[in-house]
Amino acid sequence: MTKSTPGKAGTNFSLLLIIVSDLTRNKLRVLLYLMVIASAMAVILSSHHNRQQVIALEDLMQEKDELDVEWRNLVLEQRALTEHNRIETLVEKQLDMYRPTADDEVVVRLK
Repeated sequence: MTKSTPGKAGTNFSLLLIIVSDLTRNKLRVLLYLMVIASAMAVILSSHHNRQQVIALEDLMQEKDELDVEWRNLVLEQRALTEHNRIETLVEKQLDMYRPTADDEVVVRLK
């Protein structure tokens, strides 16, 4: 390739024309190159999407664990609040109620 200088006659190649002529001559290579680029972009997007889904799954698993602990605490609290002895003590103190004795029971017979 010769350098072109002002005033001298030489070969002046345009880079754009060379690129276009190469692209038109090697259509299969260009197509394969574009397919490689497209598949690389697809891999990048799918791995990004996969990472986002894994992060969301981990957040949901952590929330599930926290809710499970809260549920267990609520079950324990419910059991403590519904114990027979506790309810009987509260009824006796707050409502002045007591368990009737055999003498206090009245049997009503219906005909």
